[in-house]
Amino acid sequence: MPGSPAAGVSFGRDRAVWWCVCAAAAFAGLTAAVLAVDGGPIASDAALRRGARENRPAPVVTVLRAVTTTGTGITPYAVALSAGLIAAPALDAVRDRHTAIRFALPALVFAAWLALGQALRFALMTAIARPRPPAEDWLTHASRWSFPSGHTTTSAMTAGLLVLALLVRRPPAYRLWTALTVVWAVAVGVGRVWLGVHWASDVVAGWLLATAWTLMAVVVAARVTAPRPDGAA
Repeated sequence: MPGSPAAGVSFGRDRAVWWCVCAAAAFAGLTAAVLAVDGGPIASDAALRRGARENRPAPVVTVLRAVTTTGTGITPYAVALSAGLIAAPALDAVRDRHTAIRFALPALVFAAWLALGQALRFALMTAIARPRPPAEDWLTHASRWSFPSGHTTTSAMTAGLLVLALLVRRPPAYRLWTALTVVWAVAVGVGRVWLGVHWASDVVAGWLLATAWTLMAVVVAARVTAPRPDGAA
């Protein structure tokens, strides 16, 4: 029914599905391009690597090293848990439950969604097995395969969850916090290229995968929280 809450949920879900498919298709296309060159650099990868290598003032390197460390480990999970706590009061599905469950359940769900996304990224990285750029260019530690970038994907997935929570709850200055969250995720990805441990296409792939994963969360949430027909169990 036009104008009803259910219609609004359906519209939001349908739009999220569309953009999720677009992001996933773009990721698949970029993956195909990487596989077509046996994991070597594609398009502007080499040029961007040269540009980063030739512009590495010590203060910038120090800042980027510090920023990229926040893209892995405990920090993303702490942010995901916080995002769940922020979103909890606005979620109808948990609004009438005991206070502890009302806040703990969304926090755990947000962290679990991040963990599932990391598992997907790790599986793809292992299957694609793209080598990293030459080790002589590295200015920070790196391990395992290169595509998609782990720090980039994890930080972008985390940022996506926090942005969703901010948009659902809309606390004071939420636009500023949303912008800062996006800037953080972008800085982590750019830093991985600047520090020489990833090709630019690794980072773009991480952003695309994280976008698709975040939009899938929107689709799932819209499905779970959609009003049920009268009489449904």
